[in-house]
Amino acid sequence: MSDKVVPELIKKKEARNAELKKKGDEERLKKKTDRKAKLAEIIKRGEKWYKSDLAERKALIENKRQAKKAGNYYVPAEAKVAFVVRIKGINTLHPKPRKVLSLLRLRQLHNGVFVRLNKATIQMIRLIEPYVTFGYPSKESISKLIYKRGFGKVNGARIPIQTNELIEKELGKFGIICIVDLIHEIAEVGPHFKEANNFLWAFKLNPPKGGFNCKRHAFIQGGDWGNREEYINDLIINMLQPFQYSNNLTSVFYTHRTLP
Repeated sequence: MSDKVVPELIKKKEARNAELKKKGDEERLKKKTDRKAKLAEIIKRGEKWYKSDLAERKALIENKRQAKKAGNYYVPAEAKVAFVVRIKGINTLHPKPRKVLSLLRLRQLHNGVFVRLNKATIQMIRLIEPYVTFGYPSKESISKLIYKRGFGKVNGARIPIQTNELIEKELGKFGIICIVDLIHEIAEVGPHFKEANNFLWAFKLNPPKGGFNCKRHAFIQGGDWGNREEYINDLIINMLQPFQYSNNLTSVFYTHRTLP
């Protein structure tokens, strides 16, 4: 009895499927290998930045101890980056401050951006000082902002930063391949700070819990606008908390005075 004859069309289909399966297996294996290598590189970079930050903190503590022992004061280096938050709207706003706010991407209330401090940006901040509050964020605050409210600009669209692939696709040519690199570039004002900061969309923050003290007065006078230096970290943490409506508001609208 002769063997069953397989049509030529079936043979070609089986050969094509086998070739596609082999190619797919090779691609999957390559992607898996690349993913493992990239993960190892990200962990390595994270450890490098962590050791660097730890060494800086130890050096700061040691310098303060030595200065105190010698009867002097240790003055740390000036901040290189500021976080600016808009606290006022557009009513009765002069065109010049409005233009500066637009240049700094502070187009909405409670928007926040990172600004590299130099002569030009300091003069711009002085022009809009009554409408914003700013200070010098710590690395922890920068990390919380990017992790919790970080959105990237991809082809003009606001895309949430959920994977390192998005960062590598947009900033990989500058050596920034993960969120740890992005945080370090912003905090240390690296050579590609401009590209990293432009990639980040302006942060949309919540109103602070309990509200502002007094927007008409400066921070040093018990108000809100102006430079608050390291105290900006407290405001950032406060504005990152989810906004909760008070139950007392509904009682105000739905209570009626009893007639005598």
